[in-house]
Amino acid sequence: MDFFTVDLLRDIASGIAFAAGGVFLLIGTFGLVRLPDVWSRLHAAGIVDTVGAELMLIGMMIQAGFTQATVKLLLISLFLFVTSPTATHAVANAAFVAGIRPVRLRRNEAADVIGETVKKAAKS
Repeated sequence: MDFFTVDLLRDIASGIAFAAGGVFLLIGTFGLVRLPDVWSRLHAAGIVDTVGAELMLIGMMIQAGFTQATVKLLLISLFLFVTSPTATHAVANAAFVAGIRPVRLRRNEAADVIGETVKKAAKS
């Protein structure tokens, strides 16, 4: 293969990654605006944003080729892959502790969780 073909294939692959990442980020944005409660919005923000950002970073890695910038982008990608779900979990836990419940919840699950915790502590 000549240089032009490799460069064209790299541009196509990175363009696909950028477009797919943009679609995921757009879906996450609509989810933040349209979904009814904190729990649904956290799902949209946490999962879709992580996938969208990862695809954007993959597109940048493809464009950069095998350089030092690719290593830096890979490290950023790994950091984001670990910290984004962790941050989403921390926010969800804070919302649960604050007493925020899903819109269509039929019974108080917090009492069940507290009851199970007390039972486990009593057995110990």
